[in-house]
Amino acid sequence: MPWIVLFFAIACETVATTALHASQQFTRPGPAVVAVLGYCLSFYLLSLALEAIPVGIAYAIWAGLGIVLIAAIGWTLFGQKLDAAALVGMSLILSGIVVINVFSGNNPH
Repeated sequence: MPWIVLFFAIACETVATTALHASQQFTRPGPAVVAVLGYCLSFYLLSLALEAIPVGIAYAIWAGLGIVLIAAIGWTLFGQKLDAAALVGMSLILSGIVVINVFSGNNPH
């Protein structure tokens, strides 16, 4: 269950960051409200996940997947370019998340 909660925390953070971009520096109220509510819900869900998942593990996964998802959304929705270095870096982030989940002794399954 804590992994499902962490997944939803990551999803809320991703939606919030996308809405933050769409809010155009908080000049558009709809996306601005979605951004604020999304971040609040994301942090709340992250705090629930921390009851069972060590903070270092949970935060590494939360931040890492958030970076990769936002970069993918920026590429698909906003036409932002990802060069080779960005793709290699995101591959390393994803590889690190796999290593944490597969090999870490601190990782509750």
